[in-house]
Amino acid sequence: MRKRFITNVVCILVIWVAGATAWGQTKDTVWTLPKCIDYAMQKNLSIQEKVFSNEINRVNADQAKASRFPSLNASVSQNFGWSKQLDMYNEYGSLTGSNGTNYSINSSVKLYNGFRIHNSIKQAEISYKAGGLDVDAMKEAISLSVMDAYLQVLYSEEQVKNSQKQIESTSEQLNLSDERLKLGAIAKSDYLQVKSELANENLTLANALNQLAINRLSLMQLMELTVTDSFAIQHPDLSIPQNLNPGLKADSIYNIALGIKPQIKSSALNKQIAYLDVSIAKAGYQPTLSLSGGLSSGYQSGMGLAYDYQVKNKINPTVGLSLSIPIYQNKQVRSNVAIAKIGTSNAELQEMNTKNQLRKSIEQACVNVKSAVIKYQASSEKFNSAQESYNVVQEKFIQGLLNSVDYLIQKTNLITAESELLQAKYNLVFSKKILDFYTGIPLSL
Repeated sequence: MRKRFITNVVCILVIWVAGATAWGQTKDTVWTLPKCIDYAMQKNLSIQEKVFSNEINRVNADQAKASRFPSLNASVSQNFGWSKQLDMYNEYGSLTGSNGTNYSINSSVKLYNGFRIHNSIKQAEISYKAGGLDVDAMKEAISLSVMDAYLQVLYSEEQVKNSQKQIESTSEQLNLSDERLKLGAIAKSDYLQVKSELANENLTLANALNQLAINRLSLMQLMELTVTDSFAIQHPDLSIPQNLNPGLKADSIYNIALGIKPQIKSSALNKQIAYLDVSIAKAGYQPTLSLSGGLSSGYQSGMGLAYDYQVKNKINPTVGLSLSIPIYQNKQVRSNVAIAKIGTSNAELQEMNTKNQLRKSIEQACVNVKSAVIKYQASSEKFNSAQESYNVVQEKFIQGLLNSVDYLIQKTNLITAESELLQAKYNLVFSKKILDFYTGIPLSL
């Protein structure tokens, strides 16, 4: 009963995968790796958050530039008052109302403040540039994740194909064993051994199909793509070249990466920002020179003069210079400078740490490639040997010269060797693509 259930599940999953693939092909929705990456760049929410965050830096940069220009303010006030006036008999009469209107326009601009404005503008521009590099770093990280998920789908699909081939082969052997059992050429235990192996392979196929569905789901979710059965990816040629020499060494790759990786450029810009913080803080020691000017006029009732006449003749222009010299500010400026200098030390450490992390990642990637090459070569030799042994054993089994136990042992060895080779192959492909990534080669298969 359990074997029949497993077989039914496998059939349903196979039909579903085949139908999804056919639907995807008819809808022309085959996704290449670059297409998946481009789509993720447009839809990924983490990238969009970084972009919006950097837009704030752009606004701050515009605001910093605007601080160079004079400010301009206008004001109007209307006043009402009541008072008792002395009459001709030197006695106060009843309350008499009066009103007045004042108009003014004022402008001011800083002429000198220790280059605080200049350095603030420069700092804001660098922050905007660094924010753009942070966006690029985020995109690179997402690209690597998409490539990893893409390869996982390819790997799962090959696992499914291999499982299907094994089932086809075992089904043929089961039919042969059934005929021999009817002829009395083999014992029923031999027949049941082959039948049990077929059930195990059906279960393996079911697990492989389930893992394929999970990996497809992970890739679509990483791309922020609505999950659909029509999703299908391109199957590029991933044949391994004869020359498996990684080529560039770790120090050479590191030198290339230092000049192109956005996180390195961003850390260098953050260090410049920290240095400017010190200059801005030191500006607190410097005097501030400001230029101001304005115009004012007004009207007052009870003067016996017309409104227009008063406003026209009470225009008072003013121009002034003000100099503010800091003498003692409760160590506020000194503390700001000290904190800014600590910030520069921290920025230098962060830059060094970013470079060290990049170097360690490249060194690890180089080791991974070398290990992947060795494992692939060993797995390839093991598979070739297992394939040759299986061919001999299969021929003996077909001729009835070998029992099912020995045959299934050799077939299990072949399945294991084939699975290890497939895993080693994709591990090698991914490892080599990581090295390409550090040298600036676009991610593609």
